Amino acid sequence: MSDRDPQPVERQLPTEEARDLLALVREIAQREIAPGAAAEEDAGRFPREVFTLLSESGLLGLPYDAEYGGGDQPYEVYLQVLEELAAARLTVGLGVSVHTLACHALAGFGSKEQQVERLPAMLGGGLLGAYCLSEPSSGSDAASLRTKAVRDGDGWVIDGTKAWITHGGVADFYTVLARTGEDGPRGITAFLVPGDTPGLSAAPPEKKMGMKGSPTAQVHLDGVRVPDERRIGEEGQGFTIALAALDSGRLGIAACAVGVAQAALDEAVGYATQRRQFGRPIADFQGLRFMIADMATRIEAGRALYLAAARLRDAGRPFAKQAAMAKLHCTDTAMQVTTDAVQILGGYGYTADFPAERYMREAKVLQIVEGTNQIQRMVIARHVAGPEGR
Repeated sequence: MSDRDPQPVERQLPTEEARDLLALVREIAQREIAPGAAAEEDAGRFPREVFTLLSESGLLGLPYDAEYGGGDQPYEVYLQVLEELAAARLTVGLGVSVHTLACHALAGFGSKEQQVERLPAMLGGGLLGAYCLSEPSSGSDAASLRTKAVRDGDGWVIDGTKAWITHGGVADFYTVLARTGEDGPRGITAFLVPGDTPGLSAAPPEKKMGMKGSPTAQVHLDGVRVPDERRIGEEGQGFTIALAALDSGRLGIAACAVGVAQAALDEAVGYATQRRQFGRPIADFQGLRFMIADMATRIEAGRALYLAAARLRDAGRPFAKQAAMAKLHCTDTAMQVTTDAVQILGGYGYTADFPAERYMREAKVLQIVEGTNQIQRMVIARHVAGPEGR
């Protein structure tokens, strides 16, 4: 790993409070997250104590109302926090994004009574959430999910299997989308299920290419009983709730992707300025300089794109198209930049002695989660050219 300190990112932040917040996040990232990231990822260790620290520091509920324990921060600021965390360790940055996604249903669609009773613990009480939409047979086609919730007295019984669940088996609560009515999107309802509910269990974590410290597992619901007060929104409103969350979640993935790409660029520049061949640093050779220039430009463009989408969201304007564009561009950028970083480091980039190979492995999953990049292209085209089959 290079011993050159990376140049700090020049950020546009709306308030002095936001600048102080980013300074706190960088301090935590550099002191508590980055130093052990490589070893812990290699060991497949989930850093629960880091999430506890982030909760205690007020960083797990940033975009939500202070009335319920949130940070009252705009998405413009929250996403830049995610970027800093992901640059230090993607398991942490993406984990915060998933937790935020898991809180979205209750924060956006729950009743006042539900929010008062449950949100403070979720946003700042040390709890960690998971989001259960995908299933073994319904990934991109989420509206075809088969997990069922059947009324039983004054509650519900949920049966089914969810797949690819980040924090599966370690989460304290699960936002679960289940079928309560007809086939298709109108028959889906959202539930908030405690992690210790009888009948809820997790399979062993998937063995993944990267992000080995972040557990991804199937979650089984076998006769899981929840009271009706755990239903979020109206019956049949679940798919609308899920889509609203995913637009925001895609921005979280975009910010995490920029963080990984920035970390890879910093590593590549640090190596290239220190590694000497033919009597001078390899950073002096035009081929590498042009590669670095392209990497930096892609990252800046990605950061600008996700921030533009965030500002639309903060202003209460439609942002679904821009969220899909940001997710698409930023994750493709992360894949390209991390691949280039490995190339710049040469043989060293292919070894685990340097973090470039880890960044490259981690970048790949970002093109898949929260809707594959092929799905993002479909969403963008629908906004630009209209729906298919007109």
